[in-house]
Amino acid sequence: MRGLRASAVVLLIVVTAFTGAQPSAPAVAGPSDPEPASLVTLSVPDQAALERLVAAGADLTERVRPQPDGSIQIDAVVTPSQLDALRPLGARLAPQSPPPATPEPGITRDRQVVIERAVWYKSRDGHFLSVEAFSGGAQAATLTVTWTGAGGATGQAQMIAYVDAGKYLGHQLATPIFTGERAVKVTVTSSSGAETRANTKEWPDGEQPDATGPGYQKNFITQYMPPAQLNERIKALHQRYPGLTDLIELPYKTNGYRRHAQALIGTPPGAAVVVTSNAYGSEGGNDLAVELVVPATPASPLRVTLNGKQITVSLATNASGARVSTAAQVAAAINATPGLPVKASVYRTDPGAGVMVPAPLTQLDDFLNAPPDVSRAPAQVLALRIGAHRNGSRTGVLAYAQEHAREWVTPLVTIEAAERLLRNHATDAATRRLLDRTDIFIVPTVNPDGANYSFYDFNSQRKNMTNHCPPQQSDPAQRNTWGVDVNRNYAVGSLSDGYFGASANCVSGTYAGPAEHSEPESRNVIWLAQRYPNIRFAMNVHSYGGYFMWPPGAYKLDGRVTLPRPSQQQLEYFMRSARTIEQAIAAERGTVIWPQQTGPVTDVLYSAAGNSADELWYDHGIYGWDFEVGADLWNPQTRTWQAVGFQPPFNEGHAEAMEFATGLISLIGIAASYRAP
Repeated sequence: MRGLRASAVVLLIVVTAFTGAQPSAPAVAGPSDPEPASLVTLSVPDQAALERLVAAGADLTERVRPQPDGSIQIDAVVTPSQLDALRPLGARLAPQSPPPATPEPGITRDRQVVIERAVWYKSRDGHFLSVEAFSGGAQAATLTVTWTGAGGATGQAQMIAYVDAGKYLGHQLATPIFTGERAVKVTVTSSSGAETRANTKEWPDGEQPDATGPGYQKNFITQYMPPAQLNERIKALHQRYPGLTDLIELPYKTNGYRRHAQALIGTPPGAAVVVTSNAYGSEGGNDLAVELVVPATPASPLRVTLNGKQITVSLATNASGARVSTAAQVAAAINATPGLPVKASVYRTDPGAGVMVPAPLTQLDDFLNAPPDVSRAPAQVLALRIGAHRNGSRTGVLAYAQEHAREWVTPLVTIEAAERLLRNHATDAATRRLLDRTDIFIVPTVNPDGANYSFYDFNSQRKNMTNHCPPQQSDPAQRNTWGVDVNRNYAVGSLSDGYFGASANCVSGTYAGPAEHSEPESRNVIWLAQRYPNIRFAMNVHSYGGYFMWPPGAYKLDGRVTLPRPSQQQLEYFMRSARTIEQAIAAERGTVIWPQQTGPVTDVLYSAAGNSADELWYDHGIYGWDFEVGADLWNPQTRTWQAVGFQPPFNEGHAEAMEFATGLISLIGIAASYRAP
């Protein structure tokens, strides 16, 4: 089933306040301080503009919302200068709620309208309608839906065209529309006069899982948890249930929550030098200090000396005693002095022709703010294996979370599911069936370094903490842009293979890294698939926006050539399983994942080159799904859908974790009934 992503983008900015830890920054930002970043809603005028944002490496979330006026809104994390850089790509500020567009007159090319899906659903907020259709007039057609309710109520809404990478894929409603009562019939009418009718069906209407018994326990999570707490939680579960669990240490340790210490000396751009320690800050770099002095005698040479942990740069003077050392000369002198524990560079791309001025003793700093008990060493990523028969004889299920560091709810989904499976095993027959028939692997945090950085330094951090940037992109003010997008670092449908949706720019939000699998985080995920070939199902837990997706997840932009689509039988299995899992999610608190956000990634979101689900599916035959927890919330007062963000207040984060943990357990139930063809 085709879904709709977007047909147009506009740079609407609606700043959404983060509710978690905030970046630590001085009241007045200096040259070493990163620009503040905000979670905003971008709106662009057409699909080509959206593709330019993706190609530019804009840090886009998975929340994409087409609008009735033909534009698309997508949430993103941007700094003011990044926002300025997006304007030439077609971005502009726009009203938060654009009015419905007036249908274009004179369109007569439509000769046929086919309703592909017309469904109703009931959530905790009432009844909603979702419709998707295909027009013979393609994107030029204007389609309108008229619905009739079970009680006789009627309503009307305009549909929008979905044109992705130049290809028309159909029309849909911008969002499900509130109908008040169950819509039973719909009519889709084109501006050409063509129309077609259909009866609606219920969504998601999946199979019901085995009923849990009385006394079934849940609600085990009580707060957001940084990586150390997540690891302690699964270690405690292993200690409590040794007969049902194994603790697996994944083989590739991460870089660690650590950075080289730095200092920016002078005034950028022309007369500044960036000094960087050879050792990480936590391993001695933070103990170093640098000063620039002017000798009292004229005609003095440029000299660099080391006294313990203190580096002194004595600037050269001319015959009149005036300073003559430029930034480039100072950087070169530091680098040419043997035995120094630092290296130096000029500021970004500036040639460094400005003459340096004296600078007081300046301490180098790695700018990491976590308390001392947060380890700076390379991190050991852990997986908890759960099952009554952990010998490879049962169908394996892999659940992994927090590839993107700022997604704080996602590890809670896996922890809550693990707690329920183990604590209910002794008393609940349905749970015992799951653990008897499946072999479950849970990785609460794939990206612990980035997660620590998100908790303690910069809560918008998406990537890991490994800096692959050259010196001209490695001054302290750039530190919030370093790292690799772990979910663009895999080896199928990757950037290096020519697929769209990742960046080669080391400071972009979707930087794919210097090579496929360059990062230990991605290698750990694939190691599990290789080491345990009984794994046949995987769930990659992300946030936010309320999606349920599967391969293909990437396409080549020229011609919109996707990775090979699964067979019709496989696609039907993906969809049938999704409807069952979404049924379980909805049973928790009435959250329904939208029909148009259920489907292959390339159909319902955007191209994501080098993502993990694609590699699991194409290279290992694993049914790889993606959750995007955190569905929009319906505001009955404004009658609009509202985003929840990466770090909602914990009461909302808790509710999201509860419902998607239920969904994850439903996936395990599907695996328990799986029989390989």
